[in-house]
Amino acid sequence: MASIHLPGSIDSQDPSTDRQFAMNLARGVQVLRAFSARSALLGNRELSDITGLPKATVSRLTYTLSLLGLLEREPASQKFRLTAGVLSLGHPLLASMPVRQLARPLMVELAQRSGCTVNLGMRDRSNVVYIDSIRPHDDNAHLPDIGATYPMVASAIGRALIFATPRQERTALLNFLRVQDGETFAKYKNMLEEDRKLWEKYGYCHGPGYWRKEVHAVAVPIAQRSGEPALAMNCTLYAHRNAAEYLPKKVVPLLKDAVRYLEAAQGLL
Repeated sequence: MASIHLPGSIDSQDPSTDRQFAMNLARGVQVLRAFSARSALLGNRELSDITGLPKATVSRLTYTLSLLGLLEREPASQKFRLTAGVLSLGHPLLASMPVRQLARPLMVELAQRSGCTVNLGMRDRSNVVYIDSIRPHDDNAHLPDIGATYPMVASAIGRALIFATPRQERTALLNFLRVQDGETFAKYKNMLEEDRKLWEKYGYCHGPGYWRKEVHAVAVPIAQRSGEPALAMNCTLYAHRNAAEYLPKKVVPLLKDAVRYLEAAQGLL
């Protein structure tokens, strides 16, 4: 049986035997990926600790990335932050996904009818990354945004993407997640199995505060044409006292309807 290649599953520290693999490029991307919403300002030492790369290598990479306009140095701390150049790299992807434009009015209506924040997500290595997000109102304490990432195994939307994956690819994906972060996989293994049964019986996944106890979510995958990246939509509620009952009974039917309308708009039904 041919091995399944999962995008983003290559360890950039593995030199590999592939002569086409550009190690310096991989390490530069690794440095860029080290930044996050919680770690928006990082020095060379911190980047070295996060990536496992030698500090001298990191220094050369941050110097080069700064010259390319992808990093900038903060004068007071002399640490680095990402620039708008990184944001502009992602825009062609978002702009080339017509499903986002088709989904947006459906997501707006779903948010208004359900009172939930509605998100559209796809896989990025071992995470789910949001490619769109609609909030029912501005006073929601849980404010996800485009580009926000969440662990696949720990999130309802991530598990929806896992279970909707073809069986052979799903096995490869689960093996990758188990190796990539064994601690997280072990922690959520039982919850993953519970959601698998729920998915097979009712066609949705449920996150009743597993990852963050104050955030509850339900999620449904979206059918895509062969070769297109898998997508899923979720509805989330923050600190809602009846979320565990309200989401499955009231929100899931609305969410499933929105996904069916979206699939029909793409000619998939």
